Amino acid sequence: MQTERRRAEEGYLSFSRSGGLDLTAMAFYKVMCLAAGLMLLTQESESQLDVCGKASLNTRIVGGQVAPVGSWPWQVSLQRSGSHFCGGSLINSQWVLTAAHCFPTSTPTGLTVNLGLQSLQGSNPNAVSRTVTQIIKHPNYNSGTKDSDVCLLQLSSPVTFNNYISPVCLAASDSTFYSGVNSWVTGWGNIGSGVSLPSPQNLMEVEVPVEGNRQCNCDYGVGTITDNMICAGLSAGGKDSCQGDSGGPMVIKQSGRWIQAGVVSFGKGCARPNRPGVYTRVSQYQTWINSQISSNQPGFMTFTSTGTNSDLSVSCTGLPPVPTTTPTTTTSKPIFCGQAPKNSGILGGTSMATAGSWPWMASLQKNGSHVCGGTLVALDSVLSNANCFSR
Repeated sequence: MQTERRRAEEGYLSFSRSGGLDLTAMAFYKVMCLAAGLMLLTQESESQLDVCGKASLNTRIVGGQVAPVGSWPWQVSLQRSGSHFCGGSLINSQWVLTAAHCFPTSTPTGLTVNLGLQSLQGSNPNAVSRTVTQIIKHPNYNSGTKDSDVCLLQLSSPVTFNNYISPVCLAASDSTFYSGVNSWVTGWGNIGSGVSLPSPQNLMEVEVPVEGNRQCNCDYGVGTITDNMICAGLSAGGKDSCQGDSGGPMVIKQSGRWIQAGVVSFGKGCARPNRPGVYTRVSQYQTWINSQISSNQPGFMTFTSTGTNSDLSVSCTGLPPVPTTTPTTTTSKPIFCGQAPKNSGILGGTSMATAGSWPWMASLQKNGSHVCGGTLVALDSVLSNANCFSR
């Protein structure tokens, strides 16, 4: 059964049997503080590409552990009545990207977005919260298949960016993510099946490699994984996102910027072998996101994988073969132009042309009277002078 990764009390970051944190724990985000002297107007005037994807306090390259404060400044906690139920990511000063399945209804009453959090229970000196004015689920979201599991939240007022609160960049529509590309997932889900994240419930982070969609379809059953999804996880299991992490970001670093490639969506259990986490593929929704956010649009960046796409060689029962693009060979047509077989020499300027010497020559006539000359340039076209035609 496919499992939505939504409620924190149901979700978990699983630990490996050796005691290390399993990939179900998604290390998340940082505490935020309002920079006292900055004006919101200044923030609005900045292009999101100028500020997105930068995490000044993120210096770690290990997974399955507590995230250092400020490592993931776009991470948010979505809460109702003070209880965390889903994650999300800040994509500009007033919008959050999350999963549609987090919201059975589109009523924002009682919903708060908490930014700059390090822990759900401990002290959070940099925390800021906002209520939500709009919940916009993708119109094609399918609760059965989890296709188009993406949602936008509009905050009641803009937030000010600082080291603990800043937007993530989003993967542009022409991005490519080959198998093996390393990604990071963050969140406050549980640490094992039925095992809550221990107090003070710190944000967790884990590093997992991308798994190609062909392999992911073989793992889940052909047809389960659509082009709107992206998978990540170890074939051996042990690292994954899980319930409580839903809506949170899956990010990949390129040229010093963090780009969000996925939104935590679903999985079969958590951290199981050959059952990677499944994420909404952000690059598929650039047009939709920009159509909903009219000003101060998020920063989209193209992520380009290097090397070859090993997923193209994957096959299993029922999986259609990779479409082959056969190069079209163009047979060049014989060139007939410029040939005058009847023209055997250089004629004098006053000589009468012999029949067939100039086979491209045409006479343009009106009512049987010659008006102008012309040149045959194709089977159905003659070149002449515009002055020959008053109309």
